[in-house]
Amino acid sequence: MRPGKSPRFTLWTLAVVAVLGVGIAVAGWAGSRMFGGSSSAVTIGGPFTLTGTDGQQVTEKNFEGKARAMFFGFTYCPDVCPTTLADAGNWLNALGDKAKDITFVFVSVDPERDTPSQMKDYLSAFDPRIVGLTGSMDEIKKIERNYRVYARKVKTGEGADDYTMDHSASVLLFDRNGNFAGTVDYTEPEAETIEKLKKLVG
Repeated sequence: MRPGKSPRFTLWTLAVVAVLGVGIAVAGWAGSRMFGGSSSAVTIGGPFTLTGTDGQQVTEKNFEGKARAMFFGFTYCPDVCPTTLADAGNWLNALGDKAKDITFVFVSVDPERDTPSQMKDYLSAFDPRIVGLTGSMDEIKKIERNYRVYARKVKTGEGADDYTMDHSASVLLFDRNGNFAGTVDYTEPEAETIEKLKKLVG
């Protein structure tokens, strides 16, 4: 079961899940080598420079030697993000001692509102092992391109802050060498996800 999941979705959330068909298909195809499929030339991942919840610079080098699970969302997200972050805590707990070999990273796709302090406050409601990252608009757009992440602002009113974000809802997996290794689909059964993560951390 996914604790905290609302039985009803807003229309925009359903649109997000629908959009995933393209993004997850590409990501899953590229990562199929690890999980029993053919290899692919698609490149997902790469260097980045972002900002942690403490205001300090964070790059991909901070995660060297550990597997990574990366989720792209935003703190004003009503459904997909809080559900996935709550799930992430359950996944880490299920890994037991092996949880130390993987880092779950939450990257904001809404840098206009998601300051380091906003990210820190938001993530305080979830597992403390989750790492939150934000950055400038240029930095966020760069990592979205390199990691093949879909994100788009959708206006909901006339005010500057009257908007939401359509975005990919899959979790991207990377091995301890930083190589893309597959995805976790938003609707994927928890048992299947945990098996993937166990395989990822070895």
